[in-house]
Amino acid sequence: MKATGPWIDAPATQAVCAMLEDAGHQAFLVGGCVRNALLGVEVNDIDIATDARPDQVIAFCEAVGRKVVPTGIEHGTVTVVEDSILFEITTFRKDVETDGRRATVAFANNIEDDARRRDFTMNALYARRDGEIIDPLSGLPDLKARCIRFIDDAEQRIREDYLRILRFFRFFAHFGDHAQGIDAEGLAACAKLAEGIERLSRERIGAEMLKLLSAPDPSQAVASMEQSGVLQRAVPGASQAALAPLVHIEADLGLAPDPLRRLASLGFKDLEAALRLSKKQIKQVLSLRERALSVNSSEELGYNSEVGVAISALALRAALLEQPIDPDAKAKITLGAQAVFPIKAVDLMPKLEGKALGDALAMLERDWIASGFSLSRAELLSKIP
Repeated sequence: MKATGPWIDAPATQAVCAMLEDAGHQAFLVGGCVRNALLGVEVNDIDIATDARPDQVIAFCEAVGRKVVPTGIEHGTVTVVEDSILFEITTFRKDVETDGRRATVAFANNIEDDARRRDFTMNALYARRDGEIIDPLSGLPDLKARCIRFIDDAEQRIREDYLRILRFFRFFAHFGDHAQGIDAEGLAACAKLAEGIERLSRERIGAEMLKLLSAPDPSQAVASMEQSGVLQRAVPGASQAALAPLVHIEADLGLAPDPLRRLASLGFKDLEAALRLSKKQIKQVLSLRERALSVNSSEELGYNSEVGVAISALALRAALLEQPIDPDAKAKITLGAQAVFPIKAVDLMPKLEGKALGDALAMLERDWIASGFSLSRAELLSKIP
């Protein structure tokens, strides 16, 4: 089996690997790029593992005028830029000490040590620049079976970094075989050590949850999170009950996966404290949930929101209330979005002003919306003595 694709055949990829090999060092493409290539998934990031030390990699680059940035040099990583492509080059490493959030690492000289410090077997696959696969920990069978399995002892891998609990569910959502189900040993370890999630920063948890909820169908993964007690640790007050219905409704409406819409379906006690998302993201989730739980009609949602937001709110409402979605919902939302209220403040002046003017405008607008935007300007004005 070989890793193939434009990403590995690119002159930039070949040149960076050749630079290391020509200097007498090893160069292996590793991790996500190899995994995705073998699964037929788009490759976005290219990581390279090498036995060369960071200062040597920097010297090799400088000798040929290649741009290099010491992005994580304390962990053995530098970023090399070639043809506008970023390559993260990391020296073989092994963990010396871990505390559940970060690790103290030492440089290693062989690929086996480097592989054993990774999280899942499918992420410990390496490839030479000709695409030949190197599989030091027998991860290929798991990759072919789409089984997300921890390397060696699951509990030990989790204790090294508790974020791996959330990554376990995220990788299952994106790459796992949902028909076969989630790996039982890994799930048991996550359940046993779920309390460790509380040691993670809320920023890291938030970022991981959004990645998980971006999967085509994360409902089985999130259901397993709830079953194992992980979901409540990550998002206090959350429930997966509405997520699977929402995913089906999204498919029926032709909606692309939206992690914020799906997060709104889970519910929460205090979203800002739980996940530390951006203010814009928090506002979007809270606003969407508020619209979904309102009694506003489809037309009113369209009138008061962007069309996409209104459709998301209706989809979320149907999932939360376990109701079928109106087949004419999109048409009604579009009608509301195109409607223009025919009354202006000046139409009621000087008879009315101040609070009375505002109350009258609000009353007329409510009546107009309730009529399905059918009341004319004259009919509305006739309601004012």
